[in-house]
Amino acid sequence: MGVSEFKIEEFLKQHNIKPSYQRMKIYNYLIKYKSHPTVDEIYQALVDEIPTLSKTTVYNTLKLFLDNKIIQLITIEENETRYDADISIHGHFKCLECGRVYDVWLDMTKMKLKGLDEFRINESHVYFKGTCSKCLIKHKN
Repeated sequence: MGVSEFKIEEFLKQHNIKPSYQRMKIYNYLIKYKSHPTVDEIYQALVDEIPTLSKTTVYNTLKLFLDNKIIQLITIEENETRYDADISIHGHFKCLECGRVYDVWLDMTKMKLKGLDEFRINESHVYFKGTCSKCLIKHKN
């Protein structure tokens, strides 16, 4: 389900981001395709539609979105940075076979954290790695 350009434009304005065509397209891609893409994936997906797009523009736009807290950075692997427009509290699972990253929903009310009573948590990340159900089915066949 796509979000209208007007809603994206208004959303960006509410977060003090000038809604340029490229910024709107990059944000729309992030909310439309929940694949937790890399900069290269975003660039490759949009460059045909926006021939003037550069990887630098994608990097700079994503940094602007991060700075304004409308997306989050995912670094499950040290050499791979991915982006997620869903900024709600959730975790991620990366399949080590196909490379796909899935959302994992957490019930924070049932999590027991010990040793953090005297701390303020500003952000948290929960990552799992393994084999996804699709790859497990492939191995059975």
